Amino acid sequence: MTERRNADLSRLLVRRRGVGMLATSMADGGAPYASLVTYACDHRGQPLFLFSTLSDHTKNIAADARASLLVENAARNRNPQTGPRLTLMGTVKRDKSPETRARFLARHPDAALYADFGDFAFYRMTVERGHYVGGFARAVWFDAKHILTPKKIADEMAAIEDGVVQHMNADHAEAVRAYADSLLGRRPGNWRMTGCDSDGADLMADGRYARLEYDKPVTDSKTCRDTLVALAKQARS
Repeated sequence: MTERRNADLSRLLVRRRGVGMLATSMADGGAPYASLVTYACDHRGQPLFLFSTLSDHTKNIAADARASLLVENAARNRNPQTGPRLTLMGTVKRDKSPETRARFLARHPDAALYADFGDFAFYRMTVERGHYVGGFARAVWFDAKHILTPKKIADEMAAIEDGVVQHMNADHAEAVRAYADSLLGRRPGNWRMTGCDSDGADLMADGRYARLEYDKPVTDSKTCRDTLVALAKQARS
């Protein structure tokens, strides 16, 4: 498998999942500490978090922003060592941008119940490196530039995301449901698109999440539209 393909699989894995293990260094003494966290991704594929200042991992990154996030799709395998996992390394710092808030809450809507509590704040991981293990003898290190979506494309997709999501839900709700039912094999429901990026779209229904992945990345409004139209035709065939 080529290095480029492994890099793409790394990015797809982190976008697909929404939970991982965050490793930080204890503020008192520096011992390693791991905690279960939920996350979303920005348009480059970097993790976004909502943390309470009362949590140990938040105190830890306040003292030392360096952290690692382990994301996996292996635990349910008969032999977990055969499944894919990715460790992202970088720094985690507070992020007050409206885009970060919107992306996280679109992926984890239940978090809106406490997002505005005084002790909660949003954070972003600036990814520096990644270590992807696709199974036995399939381990590779990447610099961030090889994993993340290029900034120009990410900015373009961020600019059109709201319009795409609103258009699909308002004018093509049947297609969105077909994506979930026919292409992804999910149980019928009121599926709606809640986000999109260069690699795919996020769908939700009654608290259930599904990820619609594209065969290849889209780069602008035209390629995004063409891909969604083609997937709708495929879902109906």
